[in-house]
Amino acid sequence: MTDARTCLDLLRTADPDRYLACLWLRGDWRDPISALYAFNAEITRIPSLVSEPAPGEIRLQWWREVIGGERDSGDHPVAVALLKAIERHDLPVASFDAYLEARIFDLYHDPMPDRAMFEAYAGETASALLVLAAQCAGAERSTQLADACGHGGVAQIVAAVLRALPMHRRMQRCYIPADILTVYGLNARTWLDEKPDERHLNVLIAMTAWGHAHLEKSRGAISGLPVRLKPVFLPLAAVGTYLERTGRKGLRVLSEPLDISPLGRQFLFARAALLGR
Repeated sequence: MTDARTCLDLLRTADPDRYLACLWLRGDWRDPISALYAFNAEITRIPSLVSEPAPGEIRLQWWREVIGGERDSGDHPVAVALLKAIERHDLPVASFDAYLEARIFDLYHDPMPDRAMFEAYAGETASALLVLAAQCAGAERSTQLADACGHGGVAQIVAAVLRALPMHRRMQRCYIPADILTVYGLNARTWLDEKPDERHLNVLIAMTAWGHAHLEKSRGAISGLPVRLKPVFLPLAAVGTYLERTGRKGLRVLSEPLDISPLGRQFLFARAALLGR
């Protein structure tokens, strides 16, 4: 099995949204972009593999050294595929350093301080992945591209946080910005431990509205980009649906997984790919 095939197989189960997005990419884009997303999948699962932050930081450091050329990747298929993508498309190592630095936050139980920090975290992770994917597709840097990726990444992370709320409550993790919680009389502890009430619902409404606002700004910027680059933004295809379902489920999203059926997910991505949005 090729390294690229291994990346896609990993995404099939670890990140179905990005997996489907990759299937709609043209052939010469699919391998490097699937390598980027498989790398992201490998990193995002680290907190679930370690019981303390230190072993997690060691794993992040391994990736940092491999990407920086200080350590051999061995036969790690995702690392091999990622290094090929970096070399072929001259992807900036600094972007991966910033990404890995941001992911240290996931190893600890510190609450998210505020919206500015949340946006910075999203910018170094989900937004950065979109920028790197666009570079693999030959995109030129521009304010339009930066807006499309920046706002799109924040919308993705908002949706991801809302989808993960049941797990975060079990793990005592709080990614909801503290300044949003404060508006409704909550903090990280009361958000996680107290019985959900109207305050919690108002936080969910605020998060959903915030995610929608960033998604709409991203879509506006995407509309001004060359048509050939539209497939790069297919990972955003299901974000609006996740946000809408959060609004419909209300407090139930705190205890029930927020997801889309396999058939429904396939429909969303096929529609986005065929309609170019």
